[in-house]
Amino acid sequence: MTKLRSRSFQMTDFQTPLTETIADVARPVGTEVLVKVKGAGICHSDLHIQEGFYELGGGEKLSFEGRVQFPFTPGHETAGEVAALGPDVTDIEVGSNVLVCSWVGCGACPACKADNEQLCTAPQFIGVNKPGGYSDYVVVPHPRYLIDIGDMDPTKAAPLACSGLTTYGAIRKFGTLAEGVPLVIVGAGGLGLMAIGLMSKMGLPAPVVVELDPSKREAALTAGARAAIDPMADDALDQIRAAVGQPVLAVLDLVGAGQTVAMGLQLLEKGGHLVVVGLLGGDVRIPVPTLPMKAITIQGSYIGSLKELRELVDLIRNRGLPAVPLDRRPLDQADSALNDLRDGKVVGRVVLVP
Repeated sequence: MTKLRSRSFQMTDFQTPLTETIADVARPVGTEVLVKVKGAGICHSDLHIQEGFYELGGGEKLSFEGRVQFPFTPGHETAGEVAALGPDVTDIEVGSNVLVCSWVGCGACPACKADNEQLCTAPQFIGVNKPGGYSDYVVVPHPRYLIDIGDMDPTKAAPLACSGLTTYGAIRKFGTLAEGVPLVIVGAGGLGLMAIGLMSKMGLPAPVVVELDPSKREAALTAGARAAIDPMADDALDQIRAAVGQPVLAVLDLVGAGQTVAMGLQLLEKGGHLVVVGLLGGDVRIPVPTLPMKAITIQGSYIGSLKELRELVDLIRNRGLPAVPLDRRPLDQADSALNDLRDGKVVGRVVLVP
């Protein structure tokens, strides 16, 4: 392999801007695969890592201290071209157009043995625990974490690795319930717009979307939502129920704030199901008797499995990519893109292009 140099944008500490670094690219060893990055999506999780904590409510925080080793290269939504192979790799070719599954587990814990590496107790996630896609090149430990995307545009495919997988895995948790009743989706950011598009591809009823930002409500309607409602309206709950047109039985919370979870619980009728994905933070008070009396299910959903990502790519191959607004930016705008996401200026998804 010709000697390569790679430019990366790294975090050197919490709550600091990204720093540009240029270094030699090591030759892949063993089962490693070197991927030339063609698109790297920016995710709210990158913001949480940069900030250094999750907000738990009541003044408590879950710190990333000790979990992130600096300097650290973010980026867990990566697609690109196979550039080089380790000597033990035989089932993929240089030049292949691939989507990287970043959710690499230890391979030994119960979650990994159940093919749920995203729930691993000692994760080796690319872009979280290992160097990620805010770079010219990324190292993938084994070709099993690469999915051939054929002639799909890597910049459009990159968000499938997290935004797509996270929403697909969450929607599937509703099972057959999602086939018969409209979901209420809380949040119309990158995840929300992806969820609306995927539900259409999955043949599910158009959802009712709840979103504060007027521009994002408009984007949700354009994406195919049956209604987009301002949660601050005095009659918001009545508007949501009317738009659903029947008892509310399924709520997908892509914000994950104390207020949004409380709203979801208030909306659900008997036998309803709330799936919480968002990590904005806070806490919520739940009157215990309402759990058995309403027989509701409250479930968290964290990313999705490698198997689900393969299912998702097959779905996209057959039915096309969801029409999520995509903002392509040069890699050297990574820091400003994170700031725009933090300030609520992004509609859809930002993808960095080296």
